[in-house]
Amino acid sequence: MSETIIQKSIKFGILIGAIFGGILGFGLGAISLTINGMMIGTGVGILLGILSGVLTGIIVAKTAGTTGGVSIGAYTGMAFGAFLGAIIGLFTPNSLRMMVNTYNMPILDALVAGRFEIVVLFSFMLCVLCMMVGAWVSGKNFIPRDTSKNKP
Repeated sequence: MSETIIQKSIKFGILIGAIFGGILGFGLGAISLTINGMMIGTGVGILLGILSGVLTGIIVAKTAGTTGGVSIGAYTGMAFGAFLGAIIGLFTPNSLRMMVNTYNMPILDALVAGRFEIVVLFSFMLCVLCMMVGAWVSGKNFIPRDTSKNKP
């Protein structure tokens, strides 16, 4: 039995999401200048990358299909990533947000000062991540049409 385009998109979305999510998570964790912050950031980035990779793969396969191209996948991923990030940011527990204060770093305190800041941070980061996943998935699914004038 052959795989459908949605199944292929999910598998590829998981791979791309985990890779780029880990990179983005490591970058955010590196702001703390500690090994623990980098490892936690990488782990959370990989988990959010897998989640967003699955969901973005499904949505991009539905919107872009085989004729949509990279742009439709990227824009679909951007819109979905901002929405998903806002939802995750809204439901982030205050205990996790307050744990950042233990690092005594002004830049981290500014990023997670309140609910609005954490929603904007998650929305932006998942917007970037889902844009990358959407562009790659839709680019892999794209089947170019022959538009040459030399048809018999």
